[in-house]
Amino acid sequence: MTDPTAHGATALSAAIQSGELTAEAVMAAYLKRIHALNPKINALVSLRPDDELLTEAQAADRERAAGRSRGWMHGLPIAIKDLSEVAGIVCTYGSPLFRDFVPDFDEIQVARIRAAGAIIIGKTNTPEWGFGSHSYNPVFGTTRNPHDLTRSAGGSSGGAGAALAARLVPVADGSDMMGSLRNPAAFNNVVGFRPSFGRVPSLPGRDTYLNQLAVTGPMGRSVADVVALLNTQSGYDRRDPSSYDSAPIALDPAIAKAGGRIGWLGDYDGYLPFEPGVLSLSEKALKVFDGLGFVVEKAMPDFDMERLWWAWTTLRGFFTAGSMRDFYEDPGKRGSLKPEILHEVRTGLKVSASDVYEASALRTLWYQAMLTLFDRYDYLIAPSAQVFPFDADIPWPRTIAGRHMDTYHRWMEVVIGPSMAGLPVAALPAGFNGQGLPTGFQLIGRPRCDGDVLSLSALYEQATDWLGHHPKLE
Repeated sequence: MTDPTAHGATALSAAIQSGELTAEAVMAAYLKRIHALNPKINALVSLRPDDELLTEAQAADRERAAGRSRGWMHGLPIAIKDLSEVAGIVCTYGSPLFRDFVPDFDEIQVARIRAAGAIIIGKTNTPEWGFGSHSYNPVFGTTRNPHDLTRSAGGSSGGAGAALAARLVPVADGSDMMGSLRNPAAFNNVVGFRPSFGRVPSLPGRDTYLNQLAVTGPMGRSVADVVALLNTQSGYDRRDPSSYDSAPIALDPAIAKAGGRIGWLGDYDGYLPFEPGVLSLSEKALKVFDGLGFVVEKAMPDFDMERLWWAWTTLRGFFTAGSMRDFYEDPGKRGSLKPEILHEVRTGLKVSASDVYEASALRTLWYQAMLTLFDRYDYLIAPSAQVFPFDADIPWPRTIAGRHMDTYHRWMEVVIGPSMAGLPVAALPAGFNGQGLPTGFQLIGRPRCDGDVLSLSALYEQATDWLGHHPKLE
């Protein structure tokens, strides 16, 4: 391997374990690339000093030379999304209120990544508190898209997606409530995976039970890398009562042999607007599944999609008001909250207990509607984004195809379906438009069928070459 940064996590792991590469050489190569390219992109923040990282890599090499390995990530560099705590590294949550907060503990998935041997080099940038699918904040500024530096890298895992696309890290973690692993995957031409709810545990905040919308998951330059990190992140932890044990996923190349049916959700029968070109690229991707032996046809859930949106915004506002109320009610801190957070809190403060119950009941009906679709289809497919990467200097798209967006997140409504049902969904690349901007689609599976979704994703990856298209940054 003449350039370690050209390779993803599983390939580098094998090279380090075999002795073909040293962890020090891998770290040095990534640091060189980071210093050359990260100032243009701003994907990585709170980076640790080079000498500390190289010293840790040398220690990893000594361990390997002595016949000891901490795990498959032994000696691999990784940066953690700046919404997860890492002991000894600043965790700002993208907020000026926490610009100096240094945790003395690791979040659950971070502890597992560290125990697997990874060397944590810093953090990946995110929007303030993860609100909005555009990674900018008053602490670190804006993350830019490696495919076009004038465009957004998406969010809230935008720093992770951009770092992967620019080959600044071999694999990355992220989190997803409203598409935060899926939208940036589409914007950066990488793979994201939203696991079934509960597969990856997290440290709960004040609310341990009610808020079951957000998940933690992996992003990568290949499906194999995503699977490897997901297996590290997954598994029961008693601190998270929603978590459960799950067998490690092994990709099954025979997943398509029996064929099956795939439902194409598209624009939900005209309900959602799309920027011209987004739908057509996803529709071209559907032909790959035809070639894999699947019957693909249009599908539409028997559900009032506007009611689903009401349920989503009701629950999101309610949970945000609960978690952010102390900041909102403090006159000295309210001014440090971005307008989108203020919108969510004000929405949530108007929500009644009966509203929450009705929204949860609608969520249950939506889940049942998804089960009905899965009686007919083995998988569902929808676009991952409604627009191509947009101008990085605006907070969010105000219109799509002439239709006004009435909230800061209406433009990404396409992602809420799997979130509300807690379904496993892979975000896969669908190609590029005439301006070289990428987009992608969601491959959605039955409840807790994460392995099936990833196995079919791997077959799609093998049948296409989109992940081999890299931005020209040098």
